[in-house]
Amino acid sequence: MFSKKNRLITIIILSMIVGIIVGYAINKSITNNVYHTEQAYIQKIAKGNPAVEKQLTIACAKMDKDNLKQAKKKVASNYSILSELFLRLIKMIIAPLVLAVLVMGVAKVGDFKSVGRIGGKTILYFTFATLLALSLGLVIVNVFEPGKVMHLDLPAATADAGVKANAQDAKNFIAHLVPDSIIKVMAENEILPIVVFALFFGIAAASVGEQGKPIIRAMDSLSHVMFKVTNFVMNFAPIGVFGAITAVVIQQGLDVLGGYAYLIACFFGGLLFFVFGILFLICTVLRIKFFSLLSHVKEPILLAFSTASSESAMPKTIEQLEKFGISNRIVSFVLPLGYSFNLDGSIMYMTFATVFIAQSYGIDMSMADQIKMMLILLITSKGMAGVPRASLVVIAGMLSMFHIPGEGLLLLLAVDQILDMGRSATNVIGNAVASAVVAKWEGETLRE
Repeated sequence: MFSKKNRLITIIILSMIVGIIVGYAINKSITNNVYHTEQAYIQKIAKGNPAVEKQLTIACAKMDKDNLKQAKKKVASNYSILSELFLRLIKMIIAPLVLAVLVMGVAKVGDFKSVGRIGGKTILYFTFATLLALSLGLVIVNVFEPGKVMHLDLPAATADAGVKANAQDAKNFIAHLVPDSIIKVMAENEILPIVVFALFFGIAAASVGEQGKPIIRAMDSLSHVMFKVTNFVMNFAPIGVFGAITAVVIQQGLDVLGGYAYLIACFFGGLLFFVFGILFLICTVLRIKFFSLLSHVKEPILLAFSTASSESAMPKTIEQLEKFGISNRIVSFVLPLGYSFNLDGSIMYMTFATVFIAQSYGIDMSMADQIKMMLILLITSKGMAGVPRASLVVIAGMLSMFHIPGEGLLLLLAVDQILDMGRSATNVIGNAVASAVVAKWEGETLRE
């Protein structure tokens, strides 16, 4: 565990543990300070009168709840700066790295016919995996019915969840797919349009022969430099993890785990079944060493889980999949596409969360409605990765479409960060498996 190879993983785990301890201590300290201040104020005003003391206690309850929330949020923001710094360092790497490795990969493939063949296999697998993830989300939520079992207090009808529905129509999808400026989309870290540009650029560079070789060599050099930068940036990972975990625990505390334990258990149980049931079976059928693959990407998985960001794991995932034996031309093509088309954990959450909210409101969605929702999500979930809080945005759209109260999203916000940790880790595993599957279909020999 403490070998040089696993040192960073060990430090990240320790950072998570320390973050939980520090966050819990600060959370309790803030709660106690507000409570003692309230009690001192009530005793001072009531002067021993029980009736007045009771009235003041009721009056202060809501005000103190809001004050407590704001105080925790303010202190948590000081720690979240650390995770924000790390995630910004990661985002700084992604655009040039994706452009470089994808141009290199496409240039090695060489022509539109070969790219089309690999692309067709990739989209076929993504569609298959998406259907499985959407279906599993529906099965889990219908079998265990967390919305009915938990009996949560419903938010007020006037409450605002702070998430606006975003209908992903054909026009929006095309606008997000084809960049009007490569500089603009690189600046905004939009992976899908970078992929589209890199496909054209890589094929063009390969097709012009000798004149394109300097560009290809330059991209090869850039990819090596960016991987070195990635290794530098990863030294900041424990700091970012500590900041992210501490901030979450300060704001939410550990009590929220008890109140939402059943929901968390249902969803994480579904994620574990997807990874160790469905993805394991896919790898077994194709003779891919599943646990060897997991061993190679364990660092990116842990990073995605602890920061609740799939994006933070992307540079390291590319590097580790190549070490697993998947060629650069496959990894550089499949993985960036996967970040827009194959976010298995996030996709599963969309059906699970939508039906959970409906159950909480006592709304019975018919099987026809659920299948209709699944087919709509099969299309509308694509290309949404560039939208902040993308899963919640898509879910908000589903709530509106099926006439489920939009404020129901507030039922999930308390634990969304925790659920996002599981979603992000599953996204990384799903895309690692996708890369291995396409490599197998292309006849590559993977590492045993």
